[in-house]
Amino acid sequence: MTALRAEGVEESIDSLRNYDIELVEVQTTSARRSTPVAQNILNEADIVRSSYGTDIPTALALTPSMIATNETGIGIGATSIRLRGTDATRINVTINGVAMNNPDSHSVYWYDTPDLISSVGSVQVQRGAGVSTNGTGAFGGSVSMTTDALTTHFNGSASLSYGSYNTNKQALHISSGLMHDHWVVDARLTHIGSDGYIDRGATDLKSYMVQAGYYDDNTKIKLLSFGGAAKTYLTYNGVSREEMRLYGRRYHTSGQYTTSDGPYVLADGTHVDYYDDQTDNYLQLNNQLVVNHRFDNRWQLNATLFYTYGYGYYNQYKEDAWLAGYTNLRTDIEQADLIRHKIMRNHLGGLNAAATYNTSRLNLTFGGSWSYYTCPHWGTLSWVDGLATSDAAGRWYDNDVTKQDANAFVRADWVVHSGNGELHLFGDMQYRYVHYKAWGTNDNAIWGDEGVAMQPIDVDECYDFLNPRLGISYVADRHNAFASVAVAHREPTRSDFTDRYMFSADDSYPKPERLVDIELGYTFTSSRVTAGVNLYYMLYHNQLVATGMVNDGDDALNTNVEDSFRRGVEFMVSWRTTRWLTLAANATLSQNKIRNYIDELKDSPTFGKNLGTMTISYSPSVMGSVSADFHVGGFDALWHTQYVGKQYFTNNEIEALSLDAYCVTNVDLGYTLKSKDERRVRFGLRIENLFSTLYESNGYGYSYMWDGERYDEAFYFPQAPINFLANVTINF
Repeated sequence: MTALRAEGVEESIDSLRNYDIELVEVQTTSARRSTPVAQNILNEADIVRSSYGTDIPTALALTPSMIATNETGIGIGATSIRLRGTDATRINVTINGVAMNNPDSHSVYWYDTPDLISSVGSVQVQRGAGVSTNGTGAFGGSVSMTTDALTTHFNGSASLSYGSYNTNKQALHISSGLMHDHWVVDARLTHIGSDGYIDRGATDLKSYMVQAGYYDDNTKIKLLSFGGAAKTYLTYNGVSREEMRLYGRRYHTSGQYTTSDGPYVLADGTHVDYYDDQTDNYLQLNNQLVVNHRFDNRWQLNATLFYTYGYGYYNQYKEDAWLAGYTNLRTDIEQADLIRHKIMRNHLGGLNAAATYNTSRLNLTFGGSWSYYTCPHWGTLSWVDGLATSDAAGRWYDNDVTKQDANAFVRADWVVHSGNGELHLFGDMQYRYVHYKAWGTNDNAIWGDEGVAMQPIDVDECYDFLNPRLGISYVADRHNAFASVAVAHREPTRSDFTDRYMFSADDSYPKPERLVDIELGYTFTSSRVTAGVNLYYMLYHNQLVATGMVNDGDDALNTNVEDSFRRGVEFMVSWRTTRWLTLAANATLSQNKIRNYIDELKDSPTFGKNLGTMTISYSPSVMGSVSADFHVGGFDALWHTQYVGKQYFTNNEIEALSLDAYCVTNVDLGYTLKSKDERRVRFGLRIENLFSTLYESNGYGYSYMWDGERYDEAFYFPQAPINFLANVTINF
């Protein structure tokens, strides 16, 4: 379980100096202990235990109010998070202050940066609006990460993992240590693979991280590049309860097609086979140049120049596709099987800069950022049954996106009174400008009385957001109390613009969202016990809430609701019972409601009706976990049990469109052999879902009417029963 406060860092003097310089890089997006923000820090032990091969959401799920979801069933591949019921597009993620959320979809695709957890030095989770950050707005919270500190001595590591469903990882890391008193070079290579619990849910991830740093007493320059190539089988279509009953929990239909001599037979006798390259393929390269300079004991400056390149596509087999929707085809055939490719190529570049003035009573930070994003999207066909390749040439859709995102902020933390404790006043003001453009034709076929046409895109929207934050905090040796109020804004995503026609009765654009976040918290800390409570009230105007439906790329379809709120209380306690055993628990009790909800799903049986106060989709009212952290000699063990309450897929509170509550237990075991020169070997074993609980971590669904009858369609992502992942890591 994560500590409520950051752990101390014990290193040599040179290493400590280097570590302090690392902290300067991200102080603009991270919160201090006195900052009136609900926050948790993942400590080193949490990071090590989560670096066997699973994605970062596995580690983030250790923090309060956080849920990790996964499509392949084992925590590798298509993973995501929710915080206080808020989806990942509203959780701002940065590394070294650079936004990781895709500017178009606002999502973070963790498999695009495989094994990033092994290169992370610190992770801070802020719940609520948090402090000023870069990139898309933080509407549920933010995750601020730093890359690991460059060390002053030569070192390295080799890591091997293997476990259930052919899950495997190989990683090699080496660092030069300090050369010529100023230079350090650090590199890491990793491969992660798995067959997945879900049938054909294979993952093949290759990644790298290279850092080169120069530092002296006052200046540090670091150039780093990280990223990798990901190939994952498409598993985003879920499975129904009936399909699970007939074919088992590992079944899904992606890539399935009917054929007379197919090797697989469905319950009705139909023979089927599967297209073996139904995959998502993506290459992402992240590059950062970080400059830190300390002018004197009061003034510091840091700046980050960044550029990210991405190129990706996915292959899909479509059975009996209506060819009228593929405008590049030259044929009179109405329906045919085909293989299509959806492709994108994106560039993101920009600059973050901030200066800090620090005295014994005042910490003042001001700065800003600017970024520019461009991304063409297009589609091609490699095969259409019955057609020659030349008859399927060209693009069946083609559109472009550009986005400018700029912000300026000033933040102050002022000690107005000091004595046995310190009374802090906190203020943060951010101005953010967004210009989003999208044009061309989309991949959606619009069927009308006059035939079929590809959906035109013509979006040109500018947003000016002012995001103020005010707070007060009291910090003493054992006590930390705070109160704050913050206003945050957020623009719609690409899918909010382009896919609205799929459920809305009109052609209007989505509206930007506004959040007023009120937080009140208290933490008590002693030598053995740390306990905290946090109350929050998040008031939304025009919140974009999930309808339960998804588009063809598994992006949630959202609709604005004028008046909604999330309010709750978060409890956290950690008790170090002995030197070798720490018990911890956290719990979140909440209400997540829409006032006067009017159903806008045009195919829904309740379309246009005011349903009164409804529960927001994907928002459990109860979440919590308990853990036991045991460590004696070289042996350590962590028992972690998490409970997540019932979630609705839609905002209508329909039982048939819901995700059952679940409780799952994971265990981490480790033994470390150390030598006098700090070389060590660690053996680890991670046991997921110890009691083989049959549960699903995510799903989606919707209602429709047909011949006067109502139908509810729900699809789920089952998680694996008990499974294992063993690891050995050699540090030298």
